[in-house]
This record gives sequence, structure tokens and C-alpha cells, in this order.
Amino acid sequence: MTVIDSHSHLFLEEFSSDLPQVIERARMAGVSHIFMPNIDSSTVTPLLEVCNQYKGYCFPMIGLHPTSVNGMYKHELQEISRQLKENETYVAVGEVGMDLYWDQTFLDEQIEAFKFQIELALQYNLPIVIHCRDAFSYIYKVLKEYEGSSLKGIFHSFMGTPEELNQAMEFGGFMFGINGTVTFKKSVLPQILPLIPLDRLVLETDSPYLAPVPHRGKRNESAFIKDTLTKVAEVCKVSPEHLSQLTSENALKVFGMLK
Repeated sequence: MTVIDSHSHLFLEEFSSDLPQVIERARMAGVSHIFMPNIDSSTVTPLLEVCNQYKGYCFPMIGLHPTSVNGMYKHELQEISRQLKENETYVAVGEVGMDLYWDQTFLDEQIEAFKFQIELALQYNLPIVIHCRDAFSYIYKVLKEYEGSSLKGIFHSFMGTPEELNQAMEFGGFMFGINGTVTFKKSVLPQILPLIPLDRLVLETDSPYLAPVPHRGKRNESAFIKDTLTKVAEVCKVSPEHLSQLTSENALKVFGMLK
């Protein structure tokens, strides 16, 4: 049984001392692919180094994370553009979107950065990976502007309400990323998950964040995706084997790698 981690930040400093062991544990857990979203210009080099070191196993995305949008965001976006122009290894534009949980100072800039990166994704025929925190209405409004286009992607770490799920479902080219939060005691995901068609689910870890139970509070890593797989299979009333196959196919499909 193999499974895909569609969203992991193994290039961050948290893994600098034991990355080979982390990768080996992921392989032993049956993880067949790890997809890695960028954060900003400061992480491009370590991202590419890890993906080059584990070529064919780790796959890079390029994007500007919404929490990195500040007064220098236009400079950052030009770097994203340059990377896409000069490097064909990127499999998606991400992680992009909006985050109004921590700070709303750069609300307009976040919207502009999101739209700019959607345009890049369409230009290069790549999916986008959307980070959305306390900003769904804004994300939805922007995506509606591209309805009818070839835009596709993943709603990363989806934790919306049933109403938000219905709205997100309107965008048929998008998958829903489920991670360790589904195992948390107060998670609403077990109520939401049965409403999502299985052919639109992908699994992720968001390592080093959001470690699932029984690892909660520890550094998350790709091997722990098995705990998320087990919980999602239980909630959706399917076997882990069936779910791993389906979600793996979904991930490869959205990243344009399904043979």
C-alpha cells in the first residue's frame, strides 16, 4: 500500500539534522511521492536542494505564501516569475492564497498577489495550491473570476464549513487536502468529510506542522500520513488500501503526473 504526501515542507530547518532518516521513514511507511510548496524567496534554495537530492521522490512548487506578503511583495512576485521562466521542474504554483488570521494589514496586497500567481499558473498550465485561513469569502470571490478557465489545484488543509464546502465544490478542477487536523479531538472535519466525493480528496501532512494523533505536539513528518489515512478511511467508511489508491491517483491527476 502506497500513499502520497501532497503537501510537506521537509526543506525547512526543522529537518536539517536528520532529513535522510525522515525520508527513509517516509519510504518505509509507503509514501511514494512528496510534494513541497515554497514559502518565499528565502526558501527557494533549500527547497530546490532537497528536491534535487531526492529527485523523482520530492517535487517542488513555487509560490509566495500569503503570510509572507508585505511591502516587498512585488519584488517577491518577480522572483516567482523568474523561477517559473528559468526552471521547468516546478509542478505547481504554491503555496498561495490568503491568510487573515494573524494580520489584515496587507489585505489588498494579498488579493493582488493571489491573482498574480493564478495568472502565472494559467500561463504555465500548472495547478495552484491554496492556503486559506479566515479568508474563504475573499478566496471564493477571486476564484469566481476565473470560472470557466483551465484553473485547477488543491484547497490545502481544508477546514471549511458545509456552506464553504458547497461553494468550493463549484470549482470542479480542485481537490481538497486533508491532514492531521482530522484526528484532533475538536476537529469538525469528521462531519465535513463524508460530504466530499472520494475522487476529490488528497492527503497531506503540512510537515513540520499539524502532526496527527498520536504524534500531536511533536514535529510532523511525511511518515505520519499513515495516521491521517487511517482516520479518513474510518470516517469515509472505506478501506485504507482503497483510500490510499484513490487519493494517490487524485494527487497525481491534479499535478499532471497520472499515467
